[in-house]
Amino acid sequence: MISIIAAMTKNRVIGKGNRLPWHISEDLRTFKRLTTGHTILMGRKTFESIGKPLLHRNNIVISCSLSPLDGVVVCRDLSEALQCGRAYGRDIFIIGGGDIFAQALPFTDRMYISYVKANYEGDTYFPAFSEDDWTIERKEDHADFQLVVYNRKKSA
Repeated sequence: MISIIAAMTKNRVIGKGNRLPWHISEDLRTFKRLTTGHTILMGRKTFESIGKPLLHRNNIVISCSLSPLDGVVVCRDLSEALQCGRAYGRDIFIIGGGDIFAQALPFTDRMYISYVKANYEGDTYFPAFSEDDWTIERKEDHADFQLVVYNRKKSA
């Protein structure tokens, strides 16, 4: 299964200056709980903002310029990255950034979206998507965010 996991404001802000504009510990714990033991796929800027491979996950980075690193598989494009991810035989979580989310959205089966309740300014946005293409599996209310899990509707 290919899933997107992202945190964003109601106006779709996901980043500012290659960083999250907020720090919400509970959301980070949710991210860790959902992605541990699986494959995570990200763009170079997201990887550089994290600064290291995330433990207990297969880390795949899409980049044409990143040199090979311990604990990271570097792929040149989304197609190659998805192929590498499938070879692990585990769920794939797309974790950012904005360009990678936009490229991956058509191939995504599920989305875990944390809607941050406060407003933040940013320079990176989650791509627009039609909620008509998705069903809501569940909503979880938290103090600073609401987690919404979307499943792609099956084609008739």
